[in-house]
Amino acid sequence: MIEVENISKSYGNTLAVDKISFSVERGEVLGFLGPNGAGKTTVMKILTCFFPPDSGKASLFGHDIEEHPHEIKRLIGYLPENNPLYDDMGVYDYLNFIADIRGIDKSRKQKRIAEMVEICGLNKEIFKDIYELSKGNRQRVGLAQALMHSPDILLLDEPTSGLDPNQIVEIRNLIKEIGREKTVLLCTHILSEVEAACNRTIIINEGRVVAQGTPEEIAQKAMGNLVVYTTLKGDPGDISESLSGIKGVISVKHLRTRENDRHQFILSINRNEDICEEIFMLARDKGYVLSQLHTESSFEKAFSKLTRGGIRNE
Repeated sequence: MIEVENISKSYGNTLAVDKISFSVERGEVLGFLGPNGAGKTTVMKILTCFFPPDSGKASLFGHDIEEHPHEIKRLIGYLPENNPLYDDMGVYDYLNFIADIRGIDKSRKQKRIAEMVEICGLNKEIFKDIYELSKGNRQRVGLAQALMHSPDILLLDEPTSGLDPNQIVEIRNLIKEIGREKTVLLCTHILSEVEAACNRTIIINEGRVVAQGTPEEIAQKAMGNLVVYTTLKGDPGDISESLSGIKGVISVKHLRTRENDRHQFILSINRNEDICEEIFMLARDKGYVLSQLHTESSFEKAFSKLTRGGIRNE
């Protein structure tokens, strides 16, 4: 559906995108992840034919972005980061306007508007003016306009930017629902967004692809072994020996003794092993008091390592 091959783009002397290549398949929700200024929005603008790349090529539905920009614009749905809406229009009037622009046949236009209102959760907002809406509902209107003509590809640039936690969850769930039928390219700098909504991730930094795969695959390549923290009450020597005997444990380190003789340990384990249940069963069988057990957020650390350490891990 989307094919990008070695595209580059500069603004004056600043190289924003440097020979990026990737593809997105039909029915995939791809997270396009990177820190602010990494080049994500530039790539989105290239794919939506806002401007051409300096070099390289890209195509959507087999249409080259430079040779067939009008065909591509008719076929995609796009929610830009700043979500440009007409504040003085009513929600219904705006969606009616978008339906006309997108060439929705008059005989089915009202039905399509009603479908977008239902899908995007705008039933209570439909007769309000856009300037009256919360940021979350403005994003919903933006999604409705992007989906109005039922595009096969949806491009979303920072769709939850500026939303409160409840609104973020609502928009994420909506994206996941849409992703069941559409191909979605989700551009964001928020890691939890990718983990919650995407099938696969591409991380870019300073205009280059530094990693791609699932969050688990990226973490494994960048960070190696998985880390587990646990706090147990009992004899520390006996606990350490017992933990070392669990399958998949590479090393055990006694970090410190806490209140009430509780001891904290850090375990390095084989990433293919899930030992949390084993630790729980060990505590039960040995009579240890288990008060803490959690896995380190290795994807977050991998992202930091990849975007701050200059690692390239394609």
